[in-house]
Amino acid sequence: MSGIQISGLLANSAFDWKSVVDQLVEVSGIPIKKLEAEKKKNDAQAEALASLGAALTELQDAVQEFRANETFSARTVSSDASSTTWKSSSVTGAALGTYTFDVTQLATQARWTGSSDVGSELAPSDDVSGLTLATLATALEVTEGTITIDGKRIAVATTDSLQDVFDAIRDALAATTATTMADFPSAQAVTAGTFTVNGATVSVALSDSLEAVLTAISAATAGDVTGSYDAATGKVTLTKTTAGTIELGDVSDTSNFLTAMKLSSGGQTVASSEAVGFAVTATYDHETDKVTLTKVRGALVLGAANDTSNLLAVLKLANNGQGTIASSAALGTVKTSESLADAGLRSAITAVDGDGAGEFTLNGVTFAYNINTTTLTSLLRDINDSDAGVTAAYDPARDRVVLTNKVTGDIGIALSESAGGVLAALGLTAAAGGSLVRGNNAEFTVNGGDPFVSTSNTLDASVHGISGLSVTVNTETEQTLQVESDTLAMQTALESFIEKFNAVQDLIEESTKVTSDGTKVTSAVLAGNREVQSWASRLRALAFDAVSGITGDVDRLDDLGIDFDGTTGHLKIKDSGKLATVLGDTPEEVETLFLTPSTGLVSRLYSYLTSVGTSGRRQASDFAEANTDLDEQIATLQARLEQEREALTKAFIRMLDAQSLAQSQNTYIENTFFRKNNNT
Repeated sequence: MSGIQISGLLANSAFDWKSVVDQLVEVSGIPIKKLEAEKKKNDAQAEALASLGAALTELQDAVQEFRANETFSARTVSSDASSTTWKSSSVTGAALGTYTFDVTQLATQARWTGSSDVGSELAPSDDVSGLTLATLATALEVTEGTITIDGKRIAVATTDSLQDVFDAIRDALAATTATTMADFPSAQAVTAGTFTVNGATVSVALSDSLEAVLTAISAATAGDVTGSYDAATGKVTLTKTTAGTIELGDVSDTSNFLTAMKLSSGGQTVASSEAVGFAVTATYDHETDKVTLTKVRGALVLGAANDTSNLLAVLKLANNGQGTIASSAALGTVKTSESLADAGLRSAITAVDGDGAGEFTLNGVTFAYNINTTTLTSLLRDINDSDAGVTAAYDPARDRVVLTNKVTGDIGIALSESAGGVLAALGLTAAAGGSLVRGNNAEFTVNGGDPFVSTSNTLDASVHGISGLSVTVNTETEQTLQVESDTLAMQTALESFIEKFNAVQDLIEESTKVTSDGTKVTSAVLAGNREVQSWASRLRALAFDAVSGITGDVDRLDDLGIDFDGTTGHLKIKDSGKLATVLGDTPEEVETLFLTPSTGLVSRLYSYLTSVGTSGRRQASDFAEANTDLDEQIATLQARLEQEREALTKAFIRMLDAQSLAQSQNTYIENTFFRKNNNT
């Protein structure tokens, strides 16, 4: 007997029930895809509206700039002097015109100049052997290195005394026994010839050294008279080796050697009456507080390009083409970083109390000081930081204090203190030699009119009466200034407006157009949005229509040479010459066209752009709200699909279980009947 056959839908193991579930779920998900497509379309429209909104905002900003920047009342100022250093400026709405300024006097600052040399001298006497370079109370600190005097390099150390330097200068240029007569630095140049010593004739040539001449004296006198030279004293000494006196000179002498060496007849020993071998000497005079360099013969030359010490500058020594060079001014200066009591002032400050405190007034401002703690530097800083209106400065080159008004003009400086105060010590009182140098007022004319006077070199409308024009002058000369409309700024603003206007027109066209290619029709993202389509035409009308209620020849853009191109809805400058003429000649009419309240181009365009911007944002908001609803619908449908998938999956699993059970039963029955049949 054949076996029993049990079959079912799932008997075939190749059956893919999971793909069936996916297909069934996909069919059920078609509504979700439709909702997602609708959402994508909404997003595209919202994005297009956002882009359009940004372009509209840029256009609105360009419109607003006409008003905010006062474009049509902007002015430029130019000078007929191509290389002028005057600084001219004008405010918006300044009076147009040509103005010739003839400045005959510039304004200067008044200053109170203190007397010079308020600091003590370097030393109380002419002796400077104890005065080291490191401690010199001079305007500059001495730097170590080398200086050059008449071609000789001299080393300078800050540990040297001033006398050490003087000695070094003297020694560097002093004569030696090897010095020839031609180069010997005696005040009177030696001449060649003969001279007489104790009746003996001695010959001298300019090429002879001093040693050779002294040897010749000894030879001529058979050793009875010998000579020597002391480099330390710069003197020549003749000594008779036997008893008797030395007789010098004879009417037959042809050389002046004896006179040049400052030698005259005398006892057994005779010496130069003064130094004859020092070419250059340096001295200090405490009365004048100056250093003097003296060359016995010829012009003295100071310095070299490779000098490394500043000593010559510190001592205020400079070439003058002469044999004597003295400091150009007193050398001692105030020690600005020391307390006033220790600053080295020539005059003592006595108008103080027992603690050293005093005060003075400057332009009505009171300044307190203490001679034991206040330094000149801190005192000047207090003045500069105050409301006194002056700048206080110390001039180390002249060792004086100068007070200068911070403003120009003939304006005084008022000082007051008790006798013996710091102002007197600094030479700032009239009694101490201080004086007021009055400032000048600026003097000028405009277009040949009556003279104007100004305390400042900035000449503005408060002085010359030309509205909005300010000129800062720094030369006494005549210049013609032209105040004109800033046509470049106007045209730039107009070009920016046109660019932004055309960008909006292009974007609206691109977003709303419908195109066809044979049977294929393509619609832009906002093609069905009639409101957006209307924005372009309305903007063109607002830009091009005449402005009512204004006078003059300019009441629409066409009067400026601006028109539409006739094909794209673009604005363009069709007549640049006309535009330049109108902007330059009648800027006030252009300003009226744009800025007339309520009806001007700026007002009506700005208002409309505000409204369409609001409309665009409202539409974008509507799309956002619609998408929120769509998201909720999609979420609901998605949940249902998941439930459907789960139910289908469970159903197929149950069917699989049933098939498995049936298969098991089928196998059992077949096995049972098969055994019975075989047994019979």
